[in-house]
Amino acid sequence: MLGTGKRRSHGDARGGAGRRHGRLFAVLGAACAAVLATTLLSASASADAQEEQDAKGAQSTQSAQSAPAKSRAAAGKTIGYFTNWGVYQRNYHVKNIETSGSADKLTHINYAFGNVQGGKCTIGDSYADYEKAYSAAQSVDGQADTWDQPLRGNFNQLLKLKKMHPDLKVIWSFGGWTWSGGFGQAAQNPEAFAESCYNLVNDPRWEGLFDGIDIDWEYPNACGLTCDTSGPDAFANLMKALRGKFGNDLVTAAITADASDGGKMDQADYKSASEHADWFLAMTYDYFGAWDAQGPTAPHSPLTSYEGIPREGFNTEATIAKLKGLGIPGSKLLYGLGFYGRGWTGVTQTEPGGSATGPAQGKYEAGIDDYKELKNRCPATHRVAGTAYGHCGQEWWSYDVPETIAAKGDWAAREGLAGAFFWELSGDTANGELIKAIK
Repeated sequence: MLGTGKRRSHGDARGGAGRRHGRLFAVLGAACAAVLATTLLSASASADAQEEQDAKGAQSTQSAQSAPAKSRAAAGKTIGYFTNWGVYQRNYHVKNIETSGSADKLTHINYAFGNVQGGKCTIGDSYADYEKAYSAAQSVDGQADTWDQPLRGNFNQLLKLKKMHPDLKVIWSFGGWTWSGGFGQAAQNPEAFAESCYNLVNDPRWEGLFDGIDIDWEYPNACGLTCDTSGPDAFANLMKALRGKFGNDLVTAAITADASDGGKMDQADYKSASEHADWFLAMTYDYFGAWDAQGPTAPHSPLTSYEGIPREGFNTEATIAKLKGLGIPGSKLLYGLGFYGRGWTGVTQTEPGGSATGPAQGKYEAGIDDYKELKNRCPATHRVAGTAYGHCGQEWWSYDVPETIAAKGDWAAREGLAGAFFWELSGDTANGELIKAIK
């Protein structure tokens, strides 16, 4: 989840990498993970041994493996991030949510991002949000905008999408990697902050669009793009104020996935904050990446730990276990999926743990690329810790594929989680390969 913003990203567990969405936005500005092989391509003894070890590791870390998977209804929510800057270089619009088939799979859209400035919620990009004019060909319903209509841009297109899908909810997400610096000031007067957010989310110009607010604070009383010293109670106080103002509307938050001892999750009172939230979105991706330019190579979104993982507590299973251990029920937790991969170059070792010379080249940013690009460029033909990776020439990339996403969904159902969310819609294929694999 992860400027503005996730995901990116949210460089969640690590903190310094930034959420993908944040780093992309900061780099690109306003202008600003395959073809999956059905058999393993590596026949080497070392690769076979590694894959056998991975399979054993996944079984040993999931005691409920033999339990029957619950139906998708047990999870319920599928939430996708839509970025306002995606309408520029990425050329991804609200219409693509419909034409890809994604709208039929989504229960909620998180609109990323609004900014946090001067202790208030503010607009992130007015042009993309509500000014950009859409032609009939670009519009979700085939109707062109007119020069004098009061609302245009993404907001108007999302209202049209909601009319086509009456059960679809849209939540406005504020902050993200680049724009989290404003939360410290906001936390000094949480009631005034909540008031400003409520007024902006419910502005009459886009009445009926938003069903609530999402807070993407990276990270409360811890370091992200900058270091935050707001105190351990600030996040809970902010969430309490938002709940008090938003009442029965949705109040949610994207949170750290760092389950290490003394890590980000230990720096703030997530349990108390959860009492005021409808749910938390744990950013279970970006655990590892090419911000560590020389490696070791490691999958950025492992479901479980594995022998040789660079840091303990940096995997989805550990994240969810720690949050539950704090007393937060699974019914308030969603796990995160990255619709992108992270990669290194100068890598000679196929298995994880190899050295590198730097980040692999990505379409928009070094070290990261969309699933729709990587599935053909570097097919992920190997498995480790419940996710996938590929070694292509000198490049090493990790990302989820439909099969690993489906397996993660089975795991989440056994864990009684509220559902899944992903960063972000434009990383999927034009026909929605990844979102259709979510259970």
